[in-house]
Amino acid sequence: MKNNIRRGSGVLMHISSLPGDYGCGGFGIEAYRFVDMLEKAGFTAWQTLPFCLPDEYGSPYKSASAFSTNPYFIDLPTLFAEGLITSEELEGAKQNSPYLLELERFESERMPLLARAASRADERLKAAVNEYAEGEPRIAEYCRWAAENLPSYGSEDAEFFRRFCEYEFYVQWHKVKAYANAKGIRIIGDIPIYLDSTSCDAELHPELFLLDGSGKPTAIAGCPPDNFSEDGQLWGNPIYDWTAMALDGFGWWRERIGFCFKFFDVLRIDHFRAIEAYWSIPAKAETAKEGKWVKGPGMPFVQAIRSAAGDGEIIAEDLGSSTPGLEAFMAEAGLPCMRLMQFGEYDGTPTDPHMSFNYPHACVAYTGTHDNNTLLGWVYELSAEKRRRLFDYCSYGGNDICEGCASVIRSLFASPANMTVLPFQDLHLYGKDTRMNTPGVAKGNWIYRATRDAVQNVDVKYWRELNFVTARGTNK
Repeated sequence: MKNNIRRGSGVLMHISSLPGDYGCGGFGIEAYRFVDMLEKAGFTAWQTLPFCLPDEYGSPYKSASAFSTNPYFIDLPTLFAEGLITSEELEGAKQNSPYLLELERFESERMPLLARAASRADERLKAAVNEYAEGEPRIAEYCRWAAENLPSYGSEDAEFFRRFCEYEFYVQWHKVKAYANAKGIRIIGDIPIYLDSTSCDAELHPELFLLDGSGKPTAIAGCPPDNFSEDGQLWGNPIYDWTAMALDGFGWWRERIGFCFKFFDVLRIDHFRAIEAYWSIPAKAETAKEGKWVKGPGMPFVQAIRSAAGDGEIIAEDLGSSTPGLEAFMAEAGLPCMRLMQFGEYDGTPTDPHMSFNYPHACVAYTGTHDNNTLLGWVYELSAEKRRRLFDYCSYGGNDICEGCASVIRSLFASPANMTVLPFQDLHLYGKDTRMNTPGVAKGNWIYRATRDAVQNVDVKYWRELNFVTARGTNK
């Protein structure tokens, strides 16, 4: 596995946020147009959120399986071209609005439509679907489990239906990925560190989790109290039994990492700080305050995933509570870390890790992530004093918020960090109404979508020049 990440820049845009006509972004023509925009603007990477099946609120960070994919991304016009859905069905799937993810329609309309498409597969397609699933034991396992535990949506062969969705996702995505790679765009993927307590993985492999005799978690994950949450965050995910996982050299994790690198060129592991130490909360606790720090699996785990990654690159998301132990562990692990402009204090503290002059080369630096406000939204809500400190730090002497945001981005791109990533919303300086997620809030997240005009109207000349002068891209 490579220890460093090459200098460049990217855009964070989840597949669900891409433009399109069918209520959710997908692997159709708009994905290719997005890649074209990235190339013209001089970017070298496209970062997505996790590809696994989301929960009922649309969150990809609480999934039914570590080895699942999201069927909502399957392109319907492609299925129509293959003769698997009718023109009437395609027309009936059109969205009511281009601005938001129409999650409420997918259970009642999209999934039954995909089930009908699967039922129309001819013998050639059935053979291809089954060959793919049987060549991926974890996918086959998930599809068997899903057939028994998730809705069938009217399918007479629920297991084949799930296999069909996995196969179509794989085939369609790899065409998009090949197109991006041919244009010099690498794909940065993402995996959540934890899973749902009712997931396929927890139910079929309870020995890998801290569960009681009835399959209920004895301890759950979360975050301790901090400046953002007085009570901390209570996530509810079961915690791994790291001792049990270590017995076979973290085999389940090695399989997971290998699986993910079949979809991505670079992989970000969410909440990587839990590998050094994690916040363990009693299952019956009312708030995360009742938790405690417990040592994680440490370097043996890092060595295992390094081996599984092969030539792939791993980004360790180390945000959150920092300790001397975490800093020493990250230094020993030698994986690229993450830094955020929004986390800097801009008060002259020389050791602030989120001040851009402190960014190491082996680092991926952002204005903010999917869990933060947009850059404009954040700057607008800063106190006048901190906004002034921020603008002064970024060598902007005026008071115009948009111009100030542009100076923040220039400071980010000029930093030592080898990779910089902007959420798509920050290319246009959109406000807080386009925020992707607010941590700790279940409903109303994950629904942002870009329009065709938003992608087409990106000022590619401006971004190409910025990428060129900061040695992040070519100006050809």
